Amino acid sequence: MTRKTTTDAAVDPATPLGADDDSGSGDTAYAASEVPQRKRTILFTEMLVFAILSLIASWVLSYDAIVLAANPDAVLSCSVNAIIDCAKVGTTWQANIFGFPNAFLGMISEPVVMTIAVASLAKVRFPRWFMFTANVCYFLGVVFAYWLLWQSTYVIGALCPWCLLVTLSTTFVFTSMTQWNILEGNLFLPEGLQEKARAFVTNGWFTVGLIAWLALVFILEMLKWGHRFI
Repeated sequence: MTRKTTTDAAVDPATPLGADDDSGSGDTAYAASEVPQRKRTILFTEMLVFAILSLIASWVLSYDAIVLAANPDAVLSCSVNAIIDCAKVGTTWQANIFGFPNAFLGMISEPVVMTIAVASLAKVRFPRWFMFTANVCYFLGVVFAYWLLWQSTYVIGALCPWCLLVTLSTTFVFTSMTQWNILEGNLFLPEGLQEKARAFVTNGWFTVGLIAWLALVFILEMLKWGHRFI
């Protein structure tokens, strides 16, 4: 039986790409091999599925934005009643914060997320700075999505089903990405905080927090609109 040498281990294909590279990671970095393969598959599959859903919704919203630009009085297929009215939402200033339809941002960002998810499912390990930057950027996207939901609910006074799908999808993409980055030590947290955050994820409390958040959002929406459906 041949004994494996140090050289053999260095080129062992089972070793995750970059697992031995702790450049800039300090004591809080975790090798990719420490995260169970099942957990990797679940997180990145979830990220991929919801990024695809968000991309589809963004495409529909982008198309609707072009239709409304040509005819502000156009009746869209998702304009069902006074509450569910995509056209009412799409013609407001909130739908074009940066001077173009907000949905264009989804058309740009979601393919990037899909690429990260597919590559990660293939066991590619991106640099810490890249995953940290992606997490920060997507966090800003989630905050923007919920700000739009607040505006839609309490200022505009109408809901857009495709916008709701984007909000839900970005929530799941963000939580999947964040859990992975916590498990991998990609968020540059102090050692003590990193250990607590990792335990928070591995013990299932992150998932509990997600469920509680979605339940809170649902309750707030029902308090606002529920009486209109009775």
